[in-house]
Amino acid sequence: MNKTELYLGVDPGRDKTGAALVAGDGTLVRQAILPTEGFLDHLKEFLAADRPAGCVLGDGTTSKTMHRQLAEAFPQLPLYEVDEYGSTQEAKKLYWQLNPPRGWKKLLPTALLSEPSAVDGLAAVVLVKRFLCDKTVKQRTDESQN
Repeated sequence: MNKTELYLGVDPGRDKTGAALVAGDGTLVRQAILPTEGFLDHLKEFLAADRPAGCVLGDGTTSKTMHRQLAEAFPQLPLYEVDEYGSTQEAKKLYWQLNPPRGWKKLLPTALLSEPSAVDGLAAVVLVKRFLCDKTVKQRTDESQN
């Protein structure tokens, strides 16, 4: 994978959807939690001028609907489906790697700490990293939707 290529990660949900832009070497460029309603409008703002090389989509909640929307909005963008089982737990670990506990919280195991914000955007990062490592990845095509 090219380190300069960017990949869009999407962790779809009923009310909110995690989005992340990750470089080909796994470096987080940015992440956000976007409303599922009107997602494409929010996504276009999130992407700004960036053109991802592919979109990595979690295979869980609302993934089929999200796949259709993304395929219509970005017909040239390759879409890949990744098993999202356990991605939220991995995202919580990633949160504490990016934001190490400070003060007295350093004394506690991170498993006992609550993240101060939702981690849906980081779950999208986890999905891209799984794709970059070729774990449980399928390219979605129109035929595989049926």
